[in-house]
Amino acid sequence: MKPRGLLIANPHATSTTPQMRDIITGALAHELDLEVITTTHRGHAGELAAARDDVALLITLGGDGTINEVVNGLLEAGRQQLPMLAAIPGGSANVMARALGFPNDPIEAAGMILEALRTDSSHEIGLGNARFRASGGTAVRSHWFTINAGLGLDARVIAAMEAQRALGHPASPVRYLRTAAQEYLGDRERTSPALTLEVPGEDPIPGIAMVIVQNTAPWTYVGPMPVNPCPRASFDTGLDVFAPHSLGVPSTVRYGLRMLRGSRASGVPGALTVLHDAAAFTVRAARPTVLQVDGEGMGPVDEVAFRSVPRALRILG
Repeated sequence: MKPRGLLIANPHATSTTPQMRDIITGALAHELDLEVITTTHRGHAGELAAARDDVALLITLGGDGTINEVVNGLLEAGRQQLPMLAAIPGGSANVMARALGFPNDPIEAAGMILEALRTDSSHEIGLGNARFRASGGTAVRSHWFTINAGLGLDARVIAAMEAQRALGHPASPVRYLRTAAQEYLGDRERTSPALTLEVPGEDPIPGIAMVIVQNTAPWTYVGPMPVNPCPRASFDTGLDVFAPHSLGVPSTVRYGLRMLRGSRASGVPGALTVLHDAAAFTVRAARPTVLQVDGEGMGPVDEVAFRSVPRALRILG
Protein backbone atom coordinates (compact mmCIF):
# COMPACT_ATOMS: atom_id res chain seq x y z
CA MET A 1 0.00 0.00 0.00
CA LYS A 2 1.28 3.43 -0.88
CA PRO A 3 1.90 5.88 2.00
CA ARG A 4 -0.58 8.75 2.19
CA GLY A 5 0.76 12.11 1.15
CA LEU A 6 -0.60 15.63 1.04
CA LEU A 7 0.79 18.22 -1.37
CA ILE A 8 0.00 21.79 -0.36
CA ALA A 9 0.52 24.06 -3.36
CA ASN A 10 0.66 27.83 -3.37
CA PRO A 11 -0.93 28.93 -6.69
CA HIS A 12 0.91 32.25 -6.50
CA ALA A 13 4.37 30.66 -6.25
CA THR A 14 6.60 32.68 -8.54
CA SER A 15 8.68 29.94 -10.17
CA THR A 16 6.05 27.32 -11.03
CA THR A 17 3.25 27.04 -13.57
CA PRO A 18 0.03 24.97 -13.62
CA GLN A 19 1.62 22.68 -16.20
CA MET A 20 4.65 22.16 -13.98
CA ARG A 21 2.41 21.39 -10.98
CA ASP A 22 0.59 18.76 -13.07
CA ILE A 23 3.89 17.08 -13.99
CA ILE A 24 5.06 17.09 -10.36
CA THR A 25 1.82 15.72 -8.92
CA GLY A 26 1.62 13.05 -11.60
CA ALA A 27 5.14 11.86 -10.79
CA LEU A 28 4.58 11.84 -7.01
CA ALA A 29 1.34 9.89 -7.39
CA HIS A 30 3.35 6.89 -8.58
CA GLU A 31 4.83 6.49 -5.08
CA LEU A 32 2.16 8.09 -2.88
CA ASP A 33 -1.55 7.94 -2.27
CA LEU A 34 -1.48 11.65 -3.00
CA GLU A 35 -3.99 14.39 -2.29
CA VAL A 36 -3.36 17.87 -3.68
CA ILE A 37 -4.81 21.01 -2.13
CA THR A 38 -4.23 24.51 -3.48
CA THR A 39 -4.15 27.28 -0.90
CA THR A 40 -6.71 30.07 -1.20
CA HIS A 41 -5.65 32.60 1.42
CA ARG A 42 -2.81 33.59 3.71
CA GLY A 43 -2.52 31.10 6.55
CA HIS A 44 -4.34 28.36 4.65
CA ALA A 45 -1.26 26.12 4.45
CA GLY A 46 -0.92 26.22 8.23
CA GLU A 47 -4.61 25.45 8.71
CA LEU A 48 -4.32 22.40 6.46
CA ALA A 49 -1.20 21.14 8.23
CA ALA A 50 -2.84 21.53 11.64
CA ALA A 51 -6.03 19.75 10.62
CA ARG A 52 -4.62 16.73 8.81
CA ASP A 53 -3.29 13.94 11.00
CA ASP A 54 -3.90 11.17 8.46
CA VAL A 55 -0.87 11.62 6.22
CA ALA A 56 2.65 10.20 6.44
CA LEU A 57 4.26 12.84 4.25
CA LEU A 58 3.42 16.49 3.83
CA ILE A 59 4.92 18.20 0.77
CA THR A 60 4.94 21.93 0.13
CA LEU A 61 5.05 23.46 -3.34
CA GLY A 62 5.77 27.13 -2.80
CA GLY A 63 8.24 29.47 -1.17
CA ASP A 64 9.63 29.93 2.31
CA GLY A 65 6.37 31.47 3.53
CA THR A 66 4.42 28.34 2.64
CA ILE A 67 6.91 26.12 4.47
CA ASN A 68 6.78 28.37 7.54
CA GLU A 69 2.98 28.24 7.63
CA VAL A 70 3.04 24.45 7.43
CA VAL A 71 5.69 24.09 10.15
CA ASN A 72 3.78 26.37 12.52
CA GLY A 73 0.54 24.57 11.76
CA LEU A 74 2.12 21.19 12.51
CA LEU A 75 3.84 22.20 15.74
CA GLU A 76 1.07 24.37 17.16
CA ALA A 77 -1.42 21.53 16.70
CA GLY A 78 0.33 19.71 19.56
CA ARG A 79 0.19 16.24 17.99
CA GLN A 80 2.36 13.42 19.32
CA GLN A 81 3.18 12.05 15.87
CA LEU A 82 4.12 14.47 13.09
CA PRO A 83 4.30 13.61 9.39
CA MET A 84 7.56 13.90 7.53
CA LEU A 85 8.04 17.10 5.55
CA ALA A 86 9.45 17.67 2.07
CA ALA A 87 9.75 20.95 0.18
CA ILE A 88 9.53 21.57 -3.56
CA PRO A 89 10.83 25.09 -4.25
CA GLY A 90 8.37 27.42 -5.94
CA GLY A 91 9.19 30.86 -4.55
CA SER A 92 11.69 33.54 -5.41
CA ALA A 93 14.46 32.65 -2.91
CA ASN A 94 13.63 29.14 -1.63
CA VAL A 95 16.16 29.41 1.18
CA MET A 96 14.68 26.57 3.25
CA ALA A 97 14.33 24.06 0.40
CA ARG A 98 17.87 24.76 -0.76
CA ALA A 99 19.24 24.53 2.79
CA LEU A 100 17.61 21.09 3.07
CA GLY A 101 19.48 20.02 -0.04
CA PHE A 102 16.60 20.06 -2.51
CA PRO A 103 17.49 21.31 -6.01
CA ASN A 104 16.17 24.77 -6.87
CA ASP A 105 14.47 23.33 -9.94
CA PRO A 106 10.99 22.05 -8.93
CA ILE A 107 11.06 19.05 -11.29
CA GLU A 108 14.48 17.96 -10.01
CA ALA A 109 13.31 18.44 -6.42
CA ALA A 110 10.32 16.19 -7.08
CA GLY A 111 12.71 13.59 -8.48
CA MET A 112 14.78 13.77 -5.30
CA ILE A 113 11.63 13.20 -3.22
CA LEU A 114 10.77 10.12 -5.28
CA GLU A 115 14.26 8.72 -4.75
CA ALA A 116 14.07 9.37 -1.00
CA LEU A 117 10.71 7.58 -0.84
CA ARG A 118 12.16 4.55 -2.59
CA THR A 119 15.18 4.41 -0.26
CA ASP A 120 13.26 5.40 2.89
CA SER A 121 15.71 8.23 3.56
CA SER A 122 15.00 10.88 6.19
CA HIS A 123 16.69 12.99 8.87
CA GLU A 124 15.76 15.28 11.76
CA ILE A 125 16.39 19.02 11.96
CA GLY A 126 16.29 21.61 14.73
CA LEU A 127 14.07 24.70 14.61
CA GLY A 128 14.01 28.10 16.22
CA ASN A 129 11.20 29.55 18.29
CA ALA A 130 10.42 33.20 19.05
CA ARG A 131 8.11 34.28 21.89
CA PHE A 132 7.13 37.93 21.83
CA ARG A 133 4.48 40.47 22.67
CA ALA A 134 3.50 43.22 20.25
CA SER A 135 4.36 46.70 21.47
CA GLY A 136 1.46 47.98 23.54
CA GLY A 137 -0.20 44.56 23.59
CA THR A 138 -0.73 42.00 26.34
CA ALA A 139 -0.98 38.65 24.50
CA VAL A 140 2.24 36.64 24.15
CA ARG A 141 2.71 35.01 20.76
CA SER A 142 4.91 32.07 19.82
CA HIS A 143 6.19 31.55 16.29
CA TRP A 144 8.47 28.82 14.93
CA PHE A 145 11.08 29.54 12.29
CA THR A 146 13.07 27.29 10.02
CA ILE A 147 15.57 29.73 8.51
CA ASN A 148 15.95 33.04 10.29
CA ALA A 149 14.50 35.89 12.29
CA GLY A 150 15.53 39.51 12.65
CA LEU A 151 14.92 42.77 14.46
CA GLY A 152 15.57 46.20 13.00
CA LEU A 153 16.60 47.00 9.44
CA ASP A 154 16.21 43.40 8.25
CA ALA A 155 12.59 43.30 9.43
CA ARG A 156 11.77 46.76 8.05
CA VAL A 157 12.89 45.64 4.61
CA ILE A 158 10.64 42.57 4.90
CA ALA A 159 7.68 44.76 5.92
CA ALA A 160 8.29 47.11 2.99
CA MET A 161 8.52 44.15 0.58
CA GLU A 162 5.26 42.73 1.92
CA ALA A 163 3.56 46.08 1.31
CA GLN A 164 4.83 46.14 -2.28
CA ARG A 165 3.73 42.56 -2.92
CA ALA A 166 0.28 43.42 -1.58
CA LEU A 167 0.11 46.03 -4.35
CA GLY A 168 0.93 43.39 -6.96
CA HIS A 169 4.67 44.01 -7.33
CA PRO A 170 6.54 40.67 -7.52
CA ALA A 171 9.57 40.01 -5.35
CA SER A 172 12.91 40.03 -7.14
CA PRO A 173 16.57 40.51 -6.16
CA VAL A 174 16.58 43.98 -7.76
CA ARG A 175 13.44 45.06 -5.91
CA TYR A 176 14.81 43.66 -2.66
CA LEU A 177 18.11 45.53 -3.00
CA ARG A 178 16.35 48.76 -3.95
CA THR A 179 13.98 48.43 -1.00
CA ALA A 180 16.87 47.69 1.38
CA ALA A 181 18.68 50.83 0.21
CA GLN A 182 15.55 52.95 0.63
CA GLU A 183 14.88 51.62 4.13
CA TYR A 184 18.50 52.13 5.15
CA LEU A 185 18.73 55.69 3.86
CA GLY A 186 15.35 56.59 5.32
CA ASP A 187 16.18 55.30 8.80
CA ARG A 188 17.02 58.30 10.96
CA GLU A 189 17.60 56.09 14.00
CA ARG A 190 20.15 53.72 12.48
CA THR A 191 23.00 55.28 14.45
CA SER A 192 20.99 55.26 17.70
CA PRO A 193 21.02 51.58 18.78
CA ALA A 194 17.98 50.48 20.78
CA LEU A 195 18.57 46.75 21.34
CA THR A 196 20.11 44.78 24.20
CA LEU A 197 21.12 41.12 23.86
CA GLU A 198 20.84 38.96 26.95
CA VAL A 199 22.40 35.48 27.06
CA PRO A 200 21.77 33.38 30.19
CA GLY A 201 24.75 33.45 32.53
CA GLU A 202 26.44 36.40 30.80
CA ASP A 203 26.36 40.18 31.17
CA PRO A 204 23.79 41.96 28.95
CA ILE A 205 25.18 43.42 25.73
CA PRO A 206 23.58 46.84 25.08
CA GLY A 207 23.93 49.24 22.18
CA ILE A 208 22.99 46.87 19.35
CA ALA A 209 21.52 48.35 16.16
CA MET A 210 20.17 45.20 14.46
CA VAL A 211 19.89 41.50 15.25
CA ILE A 212 19.96 38.68 12.69
CA VAL A 213 19.17 35.19 14.01
CA GLN A 214 19.98 32.15 11.85
CA ASN A 215 18.85 28.55 12.20
CA THR A 216 20.68 27.53 9.03
CA ALA A 217 22.98 29.02 6.42
CA PRO A 218 22.78 31.00 4.28
CA TRP A 219 20.60 33.76 5.69
CA THR A 220 19.13 34.50 2.26
CA TYR A 221 19.99 34.64 -1.42
CA VAL A 222 20.30 37.54 -3.83
CA GLY A 223 19.56 35.62 -7.00
CA PRO A 224 22.06 32.73 -6.97
CA MET A 225 24.38 34.52 -4.52
CA PRO A 226 24.22 33.37 -0.86
CA VAL A 227 24.26 36.06 1.83
CA ASN A 228 25.93 34.59 4.90
CA PRO A 229 26.25 36.61 8.12
CA CYS A 230 26.64 33.36 10.11
CA PRO A 231 28.04 30.67 7.81
CA ARG A 232 28.40 28.14 10.65
CA ALA A 233 24.63 28.12 11.33
CA SER A 234 23.13 24.66 10.91
CA PHE A 235 19.96 22.65 11.49
CA ASP A 236 22.16 20.41 13.68
CA THR A 237 23.25 23.14 16.12
CA GLY A 238 21.64 25.92 18.14
CA LEU A 239 20.94 29.43 16.88
CA ASP A 240 23.55 31.82 15.49
CA VAL A 241 23.42 35.59 15.92
CA PHE A 242 24.90 38.50 13.95
CA ALA A 243 24.40 41.78 15.81
CA PRO A 244 26.17 44.97 14.65
CA HIS A 245 26.36 47.83 17.15
CA SER A 246 26.30 50.49 14.46
CA LEU A 247 24.72 50.90 11.04
CA GLY A 248 26.71 53.91 9.98
CA VAL A 249 27.80 53.90 6.36
CA PRO A 250 31.38 52.59 6.88
CA SER A 251 30.21 49.84 9.26
CA THR A 252 27.32 48.80 7.00
CA VAL A 253 29.60 48.52 3.95
CA ARG A 254 32.05 46.43 5.97
CA TYR A 255 29.35 44.12 7.29
CA GLY A 256 27.79 43.78 3.84
CA LEU A 257 31.09 42.62 2.37
CA ARG A 258 31.57 40.23 5.26
CA MET A 259 28.14 38.68 4.62
CA LEU A 260 28.87 38.18 0.92
CA ARG A 261 32.23 36.59 1.71
CA GLY A 262 30.77 34.29 4.35
CA SER A 263 33.41 35.21 6.92
CA ARG A 264 33.61 33.07 10.06
CA ALA A 265 35.52 35.69 12.02
CA SER A 266 34.45 36.26 15.61
CA GLY A 267 32.78 39.43 16.83
CA VAL A 268 34.47 42.63 17.94
CA PRO A 269 33.48 43.86 21.43
CA GLY A 270 31.53 47.09 21.18
CA ALA A 271 31.30 46.86 17.39
CA LEU A 272 29.91 43.44 16.40
CA THR A 273 28.48 40.64 18.53
CA VAL A 274 28.47 37.13 17.04
CA LEU A 275 27.02 34.03 18.72
CA HIS A 276 27.25 30.43 17.53
CA ASP A 277 25.19 27.44 18.70
CA ALA A 278 23.15 29.41 21.25
CA ALA A 279 20.41 27.49 23.06
CA ALA A 280 18.46 30.55 24.21
CA PHE A 281 18.72 34.32 24.48
CA THR A 282 16.52 37.40 24.73
CA VAL A 283 16.53 40.66 22.80
CA ARG A 284 15.03 43.72 24.53
CA ALA A 285 14.21 46.94 22.70
CA ALA A 286 14.32 50.41 24.26
CA ARG A 287 11.79 51.55 21.66
CA PRO A 288 9.36 49.49 19.54
CA THR A 289 11.37 47.58 16.94
CA VAL A 290 10.01 45.59 14.00
CA LEU A 291 10.43 41.79 14.06
CA GLN A 292 10.43 39.34 11.13
CA VAL A 293 10.32 35.55 11.34
CA ASP A 294 11.15 33.49 8.23
CA GLY A 295 10.42 36.50 6.05
CA GLU A 296 7.04 37.27 7.65
CA GLY A 297 6.58 40.61 9.38
CA MET A 298 5.42 40.36 12.99
CA GLY A 299 5.15 44.10 13.61
CA PRO A 300 6.86 46.18 16.33
CA VAL A 301 7.82 44.44 19.58
CA ASP A 302 9.49 45.36 22.86
CA GLU A 303 11.07 42.00 23.69
CA VAL A 304 11.69 38.62 22.01
CA ALA A 305 12.79 35.40 23.69
CA PHE A 306 14.53 33.05 21.25
CA ARG A 307 15.27 29.36 21.80
CA SER A 308 16.60 26.48 19.76
CA VAL A 309 14.63 23.21 19.68
CA PRO A 310 16.76 20.26 18.48
CA ARG A 311 15.30 17.46 16.37
CA ALA A 312 11.93 19.17 16.14
CA LEU A 313 10.96 17.92 12.69
CA ARG A 314 11.71 14.95 10.40
CA ILE A 315 12.56 15.75 6.79
CA LEU A 316 12.33 13.34 3.88
CA GLY A 317 15.63 12.95 2.13
